[in-house]
Amino acid sequence: MKLLQLKKVKDGKYLKNYELTYLNKKGKEKVYEIVSRHEIPDESALGNMVSGVSIVAYYEDKLLLLKEFRMGVNHYVYNLCAGMIEEGESIEECIQRELYEETGLQMKEILQILRPSYSAVAISDVKTQIAFVEVEGEFEDHTSENEMIEAKFYSREEVRELLETEEFSSRAQMAAYFFALGDK
Repeated sequence: MKLLQLKKVKDGKYLKNYELTYLNKKGKEKVYEIVSRHEIPDESALGNMVSGVSIVAYYEDKLLLLKEFRMGVNHYVYNLCAGMIEEGESIEECIQRELYEETGLQMKEILQILRPSYSAVAISDVKTQIAFVEVEGEFEDHTSENEMIEAKFYSREEVRELLETEEFSSRAQMAAYFFALGDK
């Protein structure tokens, strides 16, 4: 596969739409659409920017999950605490801010931050990092008027039940599955 052309087709408030024209293995042109959170000036910038963080948070032997209304699917899904890195902000600062904004909790300890990975590789060049943290504090709502989030800690048994009955984002579903197995 050879990238022949990268063209921005729409500049939205949060997402930019691009068309990528490739020469496929049979020598035919294939136009592929993606979205990005960043300007992509040329092919060397494609997939190089880290945009945010997803937080797998624990308190004692429980997992933090958010039940949140997602406009893109018009209903509630279980998700991880997550958000976009603001300009000039470190990953650690982003974790602390997002935990506070979405749950009121504070970060007690960072267990591990994984290397950046693609969030939705089929439709976007967006990369995020996954952070595993221990948290403390009390739940408080600091969300914007456009967010509906219910934060709660769940035991392994409760998570197993949710996995059988509720809808999840894929990243939260995977974290919940491994947590339910007993792995941290």
